[in-house]
Amino acid sequence: MGRTVEKEAVVLVAALLARDDAALARLHRELQDPWGPISFSSGPMPFDFTGYYAKEMGDGLRRQFIAFARPVSAGTLRGAKIESNWIEERLSAGGMRSVNIDPGYLDLAALVVASTKEATYRVYLGEGIYAQPMLYFERGSFRPWQWTYRDYRVESTIAFFNQVRERYKTEKMQNDRGKSPLAPLV
Repeated sequence: MGRTVEKEAVVLVAALLARDDAALARLHRELQDPWGPISFSSGPMPFDFTGYYAKEMGDGLRRQFIAFARPVSAGTLRGAKIESNWIEERLSAGGMRSVNIDPGYLDLAALVVASTKEATYRVYLGEGIYAQPMLYFERGSFRPWQWTYRDYRVESTIAFFNQVRERYKTEKMQNDRGKSPLAPLV
């Protein structure tokens, strides 16, 4: 019989999508209340990978990735997505979203992102939330799966998540030496 062992704490991350940099900055403030201080953020980039959001959110969208400083339990992913949906709804106007927030977590092996949409490569977490492995770590860098979204495949995005992973690894090694594991925050 196998023994269950709680997964070590992970890094909470989020993919943000908004009309402009001012809206992204507002999201930073909105998300720090529930999820804590931001430790890393990528530079905003044009989101021209798909037209999926254009009808609802308009053209000229901006994508930004952020990572939070406090370690969390991987089990909090479902709750983080439910909370992000609430924030999106609160910031919407006339039933149309002005922002999109996709939380996820990063550990030494992978980047996993939450979604409300079912797909063959997603795992159901409950309450209408699914987990999607987006990147896996191999040979010194994160790598995309065949289903990975195009904005997660670009060099700057991979470099961002490699940087977050390196910091996580360094902190994990320091904690391992001190024999106090990264404590997940719920």
